Amino acid sequence: MKKLVLIAFLSLAATSIKAQKVFSVKYESQADVKVFVVKYESQADLKVYKVKYESQAGNNDGKWFFTDYESQAKKKIFFVDYESQADIKVFFVDYESQVGWKNSAKKQLLY
Repeated sequence: MKKLVLIAFLSLAATSIKAQKVFSVKYESQADVKVFVVKYESQADLKVYKVKYESQAGNNDGKWFFTDYESQAKKKIFFVDYESQADIKVFFVDYESQVGWKNSAKKQLLY
């Protein structure tokens, strides 16, 4: 029983860690989420920090790792040209400590 609970926990943990592994697709129709990059932090739903290594990817907290292949990503995103086309608005921050959701109602889009 303990092994079963441990396996279930590790599977859940692995799934949540993958939540911030993203792949940028070429076409809007391929995307799970449409993203618009805003000019100002105050306009964002999510403040994002681009991490260098896959192991640094966050738990739906704004630490994004861009994968080389679509199959490695938990979410496929498409960067739109206009704010009105977006599911979520992001602002890329300079420091990891600045990440976080400003509009938690949109959080479910990246689970």
